[in-house]
Amino acid sequence: MTNKIALVTGGSRGLGRSTAFALAQKGLAVVITYHSQQEQAAAVVAQIEQNGGQAAALQLDTGVTASFAAFAEQLTAVLTEKWQRQNFDFLVNNAGFGLEAGFAETTEAQFDSLMNVHFKGVYFLTQTLLPLLADQGGIVNVSSGLTRFTTPGGSAYAAMKGAIEVLSRYLAKELGPRGIRVNTVAPGLMATDFGGGAAKDNDQLRGFIGSATTLGRIGEAEDVSGVIAALCTDELKWVDAQRIEASGGMFL
Repeated sequence: MTNKIALVTGGSRGLGRSTAFALAQKGLAVVITYHSQQEQAAAVVAQIEQNGGQAAALQLDTGVTASFAAFAEQLTAVLTEKWQRQNFDFLVNNAGFGLEAGFAETTEAQFDSLMNVHFKGVYFLTQTLLPLLADQGGIVNVSSGLTRFTTPGGSAYAAMKGAIEVLSRYLAKELGPRGIRVNTVAPGLMATDFGGGAAKDNDQLRGFIGSATTLGRIGEAEDVSGVIAALCTDELKWVDAQRIEASGGMFL
């Protein structure tokens, strides 16, 4: 896999960071994007390189579609300078943020911010990068276990992820002739800093999630990132248009 390159949005922390490491361990070169955590992104790149891998980091706000064309140009320059390539092989649409608000209390501004990052951003970033995505490559879109089970306060966030799951099936259909596989990975609640880090720092919440999970504990980023990385290898080359939930068996 040493000649393969993956792009991971939101790769400076949490699941994106863990995914970048998992991909590098499988021998892929990795480009991560970050919104504002430049130092954290640089640390991810440095750690991958210290372990013998290859990586780069680029700034990107996935909620601003007007910036995507310029980002594609920057990405092309990095691919050319660092790897002497004009394209990359796998796109992992991971960047995002959490929002917990009841349906009656969710504002239009909150809804729009979720839409811009979690659905509109994914839709048009993927469209913009499509000419740079190599044939026989793949796309992994990060969804959420909340598209299957429901918890109060997740209506807007889960609705965006539901849209991503539908979009992924359409992308698989339309990109199949190019040999591009498209799948979604739906994590359960993980002990990361996502959503303010409540699941990471709250022992009571961790205990509740563990009690509601068949494997008896809350998930870690590494539990999910390995699934994403595997979808970017030939090991799962016959898996397409699928929703894979990696939740440890939450709320069965």
